[in-house]
Amino acid sequence: MTSKAQSSEAHETTDHNVIRKWAEERGGKPATVKATEEDGHAGILRIDFDPPDEALDRISWDEFFKKFDDSGIAFLHQDRTKDGKLSRFHKFVRH
Repeated sequence: MTSKAQSSEAHETTDHNVIRKWAEERGGKPATVKATEEDGHAGILRIDFDPPDEALDRISWDEFFKKFDDSGIAFLHQDRTKDGKLSRFHKFVRH
Protein backbone atom coordinates (compact mmCIF):
# COMPACT_ATOMS: atom_id res chain seq x y z
CA MET A 1 0.00 0.00 0.00
CA THR A 2 1.21 3.50 -0.68
CA SER A 3 1.43 5.99 2.14
CA LYS A 4 -1.33 8.03 0.49
CA ALA A 5 -3.66 5.00 0.51
CA GLN A 6 -2.77 4.22 4.11
CA SER A 7 -3.47 7.76 5.25
CA SER A 8 -7.00 7.65 3.79
CA GLU A 9 -7.95 4.76 6.07
CA ALA A 10 -10.00 5.35 9.21
CA HIS A 11 -8.36 5.00 12.62
CA GLU A 12 -10.05 4.31 15.95
CA THR A 13 -8.81 5.86 19.19
CA THR A 14 -9.81 6.74 22.73
CA ASP A 15 -6.70 8.89 23.28
CA HIS A 16 -7.80 12.39 24.30
CA ASN A 17 -4.66 14.04 22.91
CA VAL A 18 -5.09 12.40 19.49
CA ILE A 19 -8.78 13.41 19.32
CA ARG A 20 -8.17 17.00 20.38
CA LYS A 21 -5.20 17.43 18.01
CA TRP A 22 -7.19 15.96 15.08
CA ALA A 23 -10.14 18.30 15.74
CA GLU A 24 -8.09 21.43 16.33
CA GLU A 25 -6.01 20.88 13.16
CA ARG A 26 -9.31 21.13 11.25
CA GLY A 27 -10.79 24.02 13.24
CA GLY A 28 -13.15 21.68 15.11
CA LYS A 29 -14.59 22.42 18.52
CA PRO A 30 -16.13 20.00 21.04
CA ALA A 31 -19.91 20.13 21.00
CA THR A 32 -23.08 18.36 22.02
CA VAL A 33 -26.44 18.03 20.25
CA LYS A 34 -28.78 20.56 21.94
CA ALA A 35 -31.86 18.34 21.70
CA THR A 36 -30.12 15.52 23.60
CA GLU A 37 -28.81 17.50 26.58
CA GLU A 38 -30.33 16.47 29.88
CA ASP A 39 -30.33 18.28 33.24
CA GLY A 40 -27.36 20.42 32.22
CA HIS A 41 -25.28 17.42 31.12
CA ALA A 42 -23.81 16.96 27.66
CA GLY A 43 -25.88 14.95 25.22
CA ILE A 44 -24.71 13.24 22.05
CA LEU A 45 -21.17 14.34 21.28
CA ARG A 46 -20.09 16.00 18.05
CA ILE A 47 -17.17 17.96 16.65
CA ASP A 48 -18.46 21.32 15.35
CA PHE A 49 -16.73 23.11 12.49
CA ASP A 50 -17.24 26.70 11.35
CA PRO A 51 -19.70 28.02 10.56
CA PRO A 52 -21.23 26.79 13.84
CA ASP A 53 -24.14 24.37 13.53
CA GLU A 54 -27.19 25.89 15.26
CA ALA A 55 -28.30 22.43 16.45
CA LEU A 56 -25.10 22.10 18.49
CA ASP A 57 -23.82 23.66 21.70
CA ARG A 58 -20.07 24.03 21.95
CA ILE A 59 -18.68 22.74 25.24
CA SER A 60 -15.28 22.60 26.94
CA TRP A 61 -12.82 19.83 26.14
CA ASP A 62 -13.04 18.76 29.82
CA GLU A 63 -16.81 18.31 29.60
CA PHE A 64 -16.48 16.64 26.21
CA PHE A 65 -13.96 14.07 27.45
CA LYS A 66 -15.90 13.35 30.65
CA LYS A 67 -18.95 12.45 28.57
CA PHE A 68 -16.73 10.58 26.07
CA ASP A 69 -15.16 8.43 28.80
CA ASP A 70 -18.47 7.87 30.63
CA SER A 71 -20.09 6.72 27.37
CA GLY A 72 -17.50 4.02 26.62
CA ILE A 73 -17.11 5.13 23.02
CA ALA A 74 -14.18 5.53 20.62
CA PHE A 75 -13.41 8.13 17.97
CA LEU A 76 -13.18 6.86 14.39
CA HIS A 77 -11.43 9.35 12.13
CA GLN A 78 -9.65 9.76 8.83
CA ASP A 79 -6.49 11.86 8.55
CA ARG A 80 -6.53 12.46 4.78
CA THR A 81 -8.87 11.81 1.88
CA LYS A 82 -7.78 9.48 -0.94
CA ASP A 83 -6.60 12.50 -2.92
CA GLY A 84 -4.41 13.65 -0.01
CA LYS A 85 -6.55 16.48 1.36
CA LEU A 86 -7.13 16.99 5.09
CA SER A 87 -10.22 14.96 5.99
CA ARG A 88 -12.98 15.89 8.42
CA PHE A 89 -14.49 12.39 8.37
CA HIS A 90 -15.16 11.19 11.88
CA LYS A 91 -17.76 9.45 13.97
CA PHE A 92 -18.20 8.09 17.45
CA VAL A 93 -18.47 4.32 17.75
CA ARG A 94 -19.08 1.82 20.52
CA HIS A 95 -15.78 0.69 21.97
